[in-house]
Amino acid sequence: MQLLRNKVVAEGIVLSNKVLKVDSFLNHQMDPVLMKEVGKEFTSRFKDEAITRVLTIESSGIAPGIMTALELNVPLIFARKQKSLTLKHDIYVEKVYSFTKQETNEITVAKKFIDPNDRVLIIDDFLANGEAAFGLARIVEQAGAKVVGIGIVIEKSFQPGRQLLLDAGYRVESLVRVAALENETVTFVEEEDINEA
Repeated sequence: MQLLRNKVVAEGIVLSNKVLKVDSFLNHQMDPVLMKEVGKEFTSRFKDEAITRVLTIESSGIAPGIMTALELNVPLIFARKQKSLTLKHDIYVEKVYSFTKQETNEITVAKKFIDPNDRVLIIDDFLANGEAAFGLARIVEQAGAKVVGIGIVIEKSFQPGRQLLLDAGYRVESLVRVAALENETVTFVEEEDINEA
């Protein structure tokens, strides 16, 4: 997705060879025009999947998730990381390790929001080691529902998440694939590399 790639080049900040900061348009401040286009792109890629719900994780997955759900005309569910007095019973719970924050969180979704007939599209902002995507997929599977795909805004292709998800049988669509973060520069996986994969 060229618009997103341009934004990463213009505003992304390489903090290390494993960390890309995109807080000016995705992780803190959000660019709603870009998020609308992200939603359209995910919808075009997954349009034949008869999706009934979009599932993401708070908080950075909410913007791309809601725009995708809006385009698909289905509800968005976000897994909560924060404990809530109103969300204690009849919940699905999974543990998810955050590469960026270097901590493990319990994520929760109320059981009433996913049923066995659902066809769920998972959306997340980043893919590194696949922990968040796997945690969300386990919640869908606990409900007896089907994960029809995993949409990622920015994939760090030099980390194992994509391959682990593919090996587990999931369809993964990433809008931007980063090959490397070296010398304070973002290098992308080029289209010919993608076609060979």
